[in-house]
Amino acid sequence: MQFVVRNAVFCLALSRLIFPFTAHAQSQVLGEVKLVGKTKADKTSGVWVDGQYLGYVDELKAEKKLLLMPGEHEIVVRQAGYTDFTKKVVVEPHKKTEVQVVMLKDPRTRLPTVTSLIKLKVTPDRAAVFVDDAFAGNVTEFSGVGHGMLVSPGKHRIKIALAGYQAFETEVNLLAHQKMTIKTDLLQGSITQAGASIKQE
Repeated sequence: MQFVVRNAVFCLALSRLIFPFTAHAQSQVLGEVKLVGKTKADKTSGVWVDGQYLGYVDELKAEKKLLLMPGEHEIVVRQAGYTDFTKKVVVEPHKKTEVQVVMLKDPRTRLPTVTSLIKLKVTPDRAAVFVDDAFAGNVTEFSGVGHGMLVSPGKHRIKIALAGYQAFETEVNLLAHQKMTIKTDLLQGSITQAGASIKQE
């Protein structure tokens, strides 16, 4: 009983921070938010809850399901080339709230006519990728055979970040039609070391 009380107090002390808890005692205090997407864009879009990047839509289930403190939370879903999907939800203790994610193409987006290609080999592969400070997607989208990130030729700042890891940053200068691969393993660290990109006010 003492263990359960301590865990409940710990969860409450975290206030509005979000973590994918699975313990039964904690789930009695927390409520679940289930994100549902139909298209590839919906499923691969990055998710911020109360300003904190947590992962992409299709992975936030099972052992990584979203268990949040009771109360109102703001969910923002982002994808390069799409407008942000924003939803405020009220989470009830020990209840599930389903949110249907629908990503709409941003009419202002203009793809470059000449491109270069960046492939990623990064662990963890669920980390967020930013190009020139703009969210581009998650590592899995730009990894493996037939996958890569198209960018305009020239200089770009690449940042790869995930809560609980130290952010990786580099600058590239690409020629037209050039292909390159960025390889790195993110080092574990404090949530504060991921930087401002994944923690937005």
